[in-house]
Amino acid sequence: TGVTEPGSDGTSVGGRVAPSIRYLRFNKAFRFEDGTPTGGFFWDGRAASLAEQGKGPFLNAKEMANADVATVIAKLASASYANEFMALYGQNIFNDPAAAFDRVALALQAYQKEDGEFAPFSSKYDAYLRRQTNLSASELRGLALFNSSSKGNCAACHPSAMGTDGSFPLFTDFSYDSLGVPRNWAVATDPSSFDLGLCESAAVADLSDARKAAVCGKFKVPSLRNVGLRKAFFHNGRFDTLTKVVTFYVQRDINPDAFYLDSNGQPDVKFNDLPEAYRGNVNVTEGPYNRQPGASPALNSDEIHDLVDFLCTLTDNWPATASDCKR
Repeated sequence: TGVTEPGSDGTSVGGRVAPSIRYLRFNKAFRFEDGTPTGGFFWDGRAASLAEQGKGPFLNAKEMANADVATVIAKLASASYANEFMALYGQNIFNDPAAAFDRVALALQAYQKEDGEFAPFSSKYDAYLRRQTNLSASELRGLALFNSSSKGNCAACHPSAMGTDGSFPLFTDFSYDSLGVPRNWAVATDPSSFDLGLCESAAVADLSDARKAAVCGKFKVPSLRNVGLRKAFFHNGRFDTLTKVVTFYVQRDINPDAFYLDSNGQPDVKFNDLPEAYRGNVNVTEGPYNRQPGASPALNSDEIHDLVDFLCTLTDNWPATASDCKR
């Protein structure tokens, strides 16, 4: 579940958007690379593997809401495929709920790693890279804007080029960033509570307080593959279309009053989804954020349109999905 889909009770929603599980087989455990936090699963990197991530929803009170591991396994033991599970893991596997739960997670991990539907590389852009089709003029302009460090600068965190080994781009470098996303009052109703992302994650539990503070407000950079199919964007679901997302990126610093609103819809402080102590962690040096109020944005409206057109080429199962993009 996430901010757009209710949990098992049909009403509860979480405070974060559910991340896509496509292409996660290429992710790795959380680590620091040259001082930069990288990898991990979930928005805050707290899970070390697909298997560990798979355990979370079963026990989350706002998702599947099982009371404990034993409850999960009791349900599995009465499921139609229980005999298949026992044939694979042993006739007595249900006698040890903890061991059975580990096997459930490993089975989910194997499914995501082995089934081709989780990483099909079947978008229009993939076909373009294979030289099987051409991008439209607008899509080509959007690709150029995506890659340009002085325009969209998207490729800085979402690499778009094929690897030297011929691998197709994943459109994420698996790093973390603090973007100063506006507060989503629809889910963050307590003004004294903040989602601080990485610094509250088990992934950094062993860091000093100072090092934790330096990563407060940072969330994992998601893959942009299939981004046009999402119902909500960013970790808190603040925006609901690609055009709104790109507009925020390029106008965040030149017109903050358009984005940072209080619960009554009135202009609020900039970076209002972070406590004041951590607002200095927000990325204000890289393009397109490196602008001052009143300056010209890195992209105009026509360029935003072109960039969104390109993002729509990243949807898998093309051409059947050509009209599905949430612009």
